[in-house]
Amino acid sequence: MEKSRQNIAMEQRLSQRLTQQQLRFVKMLEMTAPELDEEVEREMEANPALEAVDAETYRDSEPSISPTQTEWNSSSRRVLSSDDYTEMPLADSAPSLYDSLLSQLGQLHLDPDVLTAARFIVGNLDSNGRLQRDPSFLVNDLAFSEGIDLPQSVMDKGLEVVRTLEPHGVGAVSLADCLSIQLDYLPPSQTRDDALRILNEQYEAFSMLHTHLLVSRLRISQERVNAAIDLIRTLNPKPGASVDSAAAGTNTIIPDVIIDTSGDEPIITLNNRIPELRISETFSQAETDMTKRMEKLKDNADREFILNRYNDARDFIKSLKLRQQAMMSVATAIVKLQREYFDTEDIYRLRPMMIKDIEKLTGQDASVISRCTANKYVALPWGILPLRFFFSDTVGDNSGEEETDALTNRKIEAEIRRVVDAEDPKHPLSDEKITQTLLSEGLNISRRTVAKYRDRLNIPPARLRKQI
Repeated sequence: MEKSRQNIAMEQRLSQRLTQQQLRFVKMLEMTAPELDEEVEREMEANPALEAVDAETYRDSEPSISPTQTEWNSSSRRVLSSDDYTEMPLADSAPSLYDSLLSQLGQLHLDPDVLTAARFIVGNLDSNGRLQRDPSFLVNDLAFSEGIDLPQSVMDKGLEVVRTLEPHGVGAVSLADCLSIQLDYLPPSQTRDDALRILNEQYEAFSMLHTHLLVSRLRISQERVNAAIDLIRTLNPKPGASVDSAAAGTNTIIPDVIIDTSGDEPIITLNNRIPELRISETFSQAETDMTKRMEKLKDNADREFILNRYNDARDFIKSLKLRQQAMMSVATAIVKLQREYFDTEDIYRLRPMMIKDIEKLTGQDASVISRCTANKYVALPWGILPLRFFFSDTVGDNSGEEETDALTNRKIEAEIRRVVDAEDPKHPLSDEKITQTLLSEGLNISRRTVAKYRDRLNIPPARLRKQI
């Protein structure tokens, strides 16, 4: 009976250790390259059982990855290092919009599910703080990307929370919504109430600057209309951009992955300054000979210290290796699926790709892939791009078509930009005209889709692009 209780206790301790290691692995997956470098340095300083195989080589070397790194192609061609990207200074601590919003959420006392929903919504905001995705789709998005099922009511509550964060206006689903949120936080006044009515009831007339319609339809004086419009003009149509632009002056992106496309085969390198790690020989030998040394180590505290440090070092090395392998496998899969783009630098060669495609190719869980690509960047000879850049939804009904014929949002954006750049500035094209132009070229998209992506590209409507 006594032996049975001992076995149960041992199993419980093992389960707890595995859980802690999984949490550490998840935390590492979410880290960017600079954050991972700092984490390794902190762990080496805190745990005497952990050491670099060659500390001098580590401190004097260029940023690179240790033997936990695996190149996609093992040829002897030169691998790009951070020196090949001299335009990338060290990152500063100025918070981005994403960081600022997450920090604010962390200070609120929210239900865990609502907090999960709010964080997911923040991750779906664009650089202006706008939610481009239909809120009704977010529940399925979360279930697909993170494997978390939440009811729509919880997601709606999360969106309500995000819309209370600063700068006011983030979490809006349209420009009118963004401006209305900001007005809600101004002191009550007749002018504020008039401005809210204009945005909520007569936005189209306002956008056309038809003040006579506002006067007649709202039944208020011209003076009140003018005062309300002047108030609206003081609002920020892109509240998120003000945060990110403040950080952009001092915070330059450091890529997590570097891809050399100069040869016949792309070479993938993880951009980390991480040494090859090992358990200190002293701790390793002490753990191996623990049974023999029991008489000398009569103090339980000594034995516990050695075992704890040894196990922590072992688990850290294992988690780090798993993280690097996951990052490399995901990056490799992206290159394989988007090979035509990497070979040509042609955005039109991008194919529709989703997390499930990477999951199928790598065998990695969808949540692992999501964490590997969130807030991480890849350096290419022609620029630095978010890893999420390569993921896109298919637009339109693709049934019966070849997969390569499907449209991605990147292709649509590029086509709309091309058409607008070629238009006559004195006679700019309406969304309907842009749609007809693209339809004539074989791109089957609707006017609503054109309007959506034009807005995402921050291209004003035709009446505001007209040059006299």
